[in-house]
Amino acid sequence: MNILISSAGRRVSLVRAFQKELKKLYPQGKVFASDANPQLSGACQVADGYFKVPLVDNPDYPNSLIRQCKERDIKLLIPTIDSELLPLANNEAAFAECGIWTVVASADFVRQCRDKRKIHQFFKDAGIAVAKEYDKANYNLPIFIKPVDGSRSVDTYLIREAKDLTDYHFQNDKLMFLEYLDHELYDEYTCDLYFGRDHDLKCVVPRKRLEVRDGEVNKALAVANDLVPYLKEHLGHIEGAIGCLTAQFFKHKSEDKIYGIEINPRFGGGYPLSYLAGANYPAWIIKEFFKGEKIEPQFDCWEHDLLMIRYDEEILVHGYKDK
Repeated sequence: MNILISSAGRRVSLVRAFQKELKKLYPQGKVFASDANPQLSGACQVADGYFKVPLVDNPDYPNSLIRQCKERDIKLLIPTIDSELLPLANNEAAFAECGIWTVVASADFVRQCRDKRKIHQFFKDAGIAVAKEYDKANYNLPIFIKPVDGSRSVDTYLIREAKDLTDYHFQNDKLMFLEYLDHELYDEYTCDLYFGRDHDLKCVVPRKRLEVRDGEVNKALAVANDLVPYLKEHLGHIEGAIGCLTAQFFKHKSEDKIYGIEINPRFGGGYPLSYLAGANYPAWIIKEFFKGEKIEPQFDCWEHDLLMIRYDEEILVHGYKDK
């Protein structure tokens, strides 16, 4: 029973977590990694094996993965970046025909998550408040601008004064003018949600974002606050959701206000904190797919008030030849 972490990049901790949990149940199992440039991927270097694939926007990307998985007897695929989710979801049946499970949400839910306006509507339908979107001809400063299809905080702007607005902001139809949720008033949380194969919510770990570097959390705190019962109530079942979802919320520091920001239906870069706290999503995925076990709700299985502080670590590749 072998597993693939696709678009592995820097996800060293995620690869190691799956290696550890797979060995417990299947000692001969291997965790492979794929990347467009695997020789320069830290996660590929620590995996049990790796292979090169086309960029995710290449039409042959899904078929390339299928061919490589069949060669290595890989039965389970874990995606890690937003841009590969829809190609994988659209080709779920092709993977299944080859005996490969893809732990990816339904294509319909992925489309909602990839469109900020659609995911805002999803939140509202679930009874979760969202930041108001202004008409570009009628807004109140300060505002936060972000693209409707963006990720990793790329092309985002905090505008406090009218002089900072440019023609680009007004003319780019993809940019949304949003009510600004002041960090002096709100704490930002990324919640690791686990949905079983029945699409029911099994676990929630709120991670308070203390410091972010290049869109990925650098310091975070696992906190058992009222986000846990709140999300159990409002997101207890999501049709099409499966495995780890990373959902972002703003929680008011003194008032009973919670705003939904976005959902990424994949493992997030900060998930290692939840794993090390005891929310063992890799083991649950392995048990659900390989052993056919049903995962029961486990909302209090993790260590509360656990702080994660990250640092850089080197991986050395001996005899590497730069082409």
